Amino acid sequence: IQFEAVHAIQGWSDLQRRLQADRRCYGFFHPALPGEPIIFIEVALTRGMSVQVQPLLDPLSPISDPAEADTAIFYSITNCQAGLRGVPFGSFLIKRVAEDLAAEFPRLRKFATLSPIPGFRSWLKQVGGNPKVAGVVAKLEGSVWLDDKVLAEDLEHELEPLCAYYLTHAKHGREPLDPVARFHLRNGARLERINWLGDTSAPGIERSGGLMVNYVYRLDDVERNHEMYTKQYKVIASHHIDWLAKRCVLAALE
Repeated sequence: IQFEAVHAIQGWSDLQRRLQADRRCYGFFHPALPGEPIIFIEVALTRGMSVQVQPLLDPLSPISDPAEADTAIFYSITNCQAGLRGVPFGSFLIKRVAEDLAAEFPRLRKFATLSPIPGFRSWLKQVGGNPKVAGVVAKLEGSVWLDDKVLAEDLEHELEPLCAYYLTHAKHGREPLDPVARFHLRNGARLERINWLGDTSAPGIERSGGLMVNYVYRLDDVERNHEMYTKQYKVIASHHIDWLAKRCVLAALE
């Protein structure tokens, strides 16, 4: 509860739900810190790839049979020790978790994240000099659009291409600007899908206009993707993500 940095745990009932039969929590510990994890991952065992995080976080959600799951969703990854940021414990733990889950549940076919996009709205403000982007930023101010179906649909069509462009083209040096994208792409994941209203919590709206993204870990491709990223800084993305990025108003300016 103390260290969870992605989706705050709302007390003991919330924690209990995150530890039920269709959930897993894996931690990486070191003998020098016996009482504190270095990093931990929370996993939901689901049918299909999750597109919204609120159902996964609902303490009252029904508990499903984990033996029927075909997908493992990594919905929270928290680095607990500030002094060890940058050390690739997350990469090591994700691979171990995937191997452990595959051995325990042979029906699992997909290992994916449901990840936040923490820098997206900040980036939107930075590129807001473009009149069309400025219009999107203006629409996002406040939460009125959440209750306006027409406005929300307009924003969906405008935001998703901008988000795809942000994840594939906005850079921090030679790497993606988004820190979560850097983490998963460096680990060998593929940028798979952008999810509209994936996180409708106040932090989710503030960070990314409610958008979330799935990164997929295909165990047979992880090493190859990792090599392409670390040597060429190539963002491995699905065809749909690439298509969305090409539709972005900023792509036409290149």
